[in-house]
Amino acid sequence: MKVLVIGDSQDVVKDISFCLHLRWPDVIIVSTTQGSNGIELVEAEAPDLVMVDFSLPDMNGLDLVGRVREFSDVPLTVLTGGTEADRAKVLEAGADDYIVKPLSAIDVLAKVNALLRRTHAAGFQRNHMPLVRGDLVINFSTREVFLSGSSVKLTPHEYDLLLQLVRNEGRVLSHCTLLEKVWGLEYARDLSFLKKYIYRLRQKLHDDASLPQMILTERGVGYRFTRRA
Repeated sequence: MKVLVIGDSQDVVKDISFCLHLRWPDVIIVSTTQGSNGIELVEAEAPDLVMVDFSLPDMNGLDLVGRVREFSDVPLTVLTGGTEADRAKVLEAGADDYIVKPLSAIDVLAKVNALLRRTHAAGFQRNHMPLVRGDLVINFSTREVFLSGSSVKLTPHEYDLLLQLVRNEGRVLSHCTLLEKVWGLEYARDLSFLKKYIYRLRQKLHDDASLPQMILTERGVGYRFTRRA
């Protein structure tokens, strides 16, 4: 079993890891304290269970749950020390359950065991649902992209670049961030390289470079994705 823990600190990650190893000695723990990185790990690692802290250093846990539910129905529980209203919001956002903080090993094991039993009894299978943004559809499981129902043929790097932009819809991603995420640290300063790929991506998405509607340029900063009207 593989569990992704997205905690607000390394202490939370260690506590969860300790609890799970008591019941499942062979469990694989993948962890991060950053919500944005956690979203990427849900797809990259295909965990059997995701455990998310209500409060994270870089984003609200409820927002993270909502974004994960856009493309995955992986069993997901939220760690929260909030009020009953907060716990209700957790379930409304798409979480399957919650665990109240401060954490108790007995409570953690009981809740996780019940959630896994429930999802597997229901014939659960991981399903990465397509991400829909207007007339743009991205199928995570096949890495296929469709625009107005027609297939868009992208290279692996073009696909990864588009994914970074779409996942952060409405947010400006700096040149360096995109270069590091898609190509690695050694390309972090190669702006002309990024511009060529943005140009090719816009062409394939029929996004007029002179008046783009999907991949917008924030001059001197980076690029921002917005769904086409």
